[in-house]
Amino acid sequence: MRSVVVWLVLAPAAMYAAETGEKLFQTHCAPCHGARGEGGRGANLAMRKLPRAPDDAALAAIIATGIPGTQMPATRMTAEESAQLVRYVRSLGKSQAAAVPGNRTAGEKLFWSKGNCGQCHTIGARGGHIGPDLTDIGARRGPAYLRSSILEPEADIPENFASYRKLIYIPDNYLRVHAVTQDGKEITGARVDEDTFTIQIRDDQDRLYSFRKDELRELRKDWGKSPMPSYKGMFSESELEDVIAYLASLQGAP
Repeated sequence: MRSVVVWLVLAPAAMYAAETGEKLFQTHCAPCHGARGEGGRGANLAMRKLPRAPDDAALAAIIATGIPGTQMPATRMTAEESAQLVRYVRSLGKSQAAAVPGNRTAGEKLFWSKGNCGQCHTIGARGGHIGPDLTDIGARRGPAYLRSSILEPEADIPENFASYRKLIYIPDNYLRVHAVTQDGKEITGARVDEDTFTIQIRDDQDRLYSFRKDELRELRKDWGKSPMPSYKGMFSESELEDVIAYLASLQGAP
């Protein structure tokens, strides 16, 4: 009888905590991480193991302080709210992940051949460095976001590309820039790093340049633009599913 009474007392509290955790997630996290944590402009959280948060304390710390150099902001909430949110995020990784259609072996071939994606992107030790490293992209982004990124790469430009945030220092954002030196040499490529006095640019031939800003006649930054072209029409629907299946399978080092 006593156990029944305890259950009747604790069950509503547990349900309340779960509901509160979900509400907190939908308010603070879903806009970037997806309604079910499947990933969007933010990382995929519907995973049993989160690379940056191996335990609950690490996850709570990320919620509280954010991740410097990324779009993950600090979030103000009480310790109880943080604990409820942590429990909810962990529950997302216990759900059965939806199967990704497509043939990942065929997708790998398309990635390196027809799509020529390796010209800009690295997977493991292979590929270029103009675009982001995709070695663990399947652990960071969901299939829907991958599809959008392939077909409409400018549909969800990271906020640090927006003009009103142009002074925020996020080095790994691949912003498209055009520089002209004092002697008239022009370099167009992706910004690799930048500080107050210098900027590093990688051009489309994977050549790396470093300039002092006072050495440049012109420095133009294409805010709101992605250096990646749209792949609409490049792949058939079945081929696109194959490429997405391949990318979704990339989980990084075991």
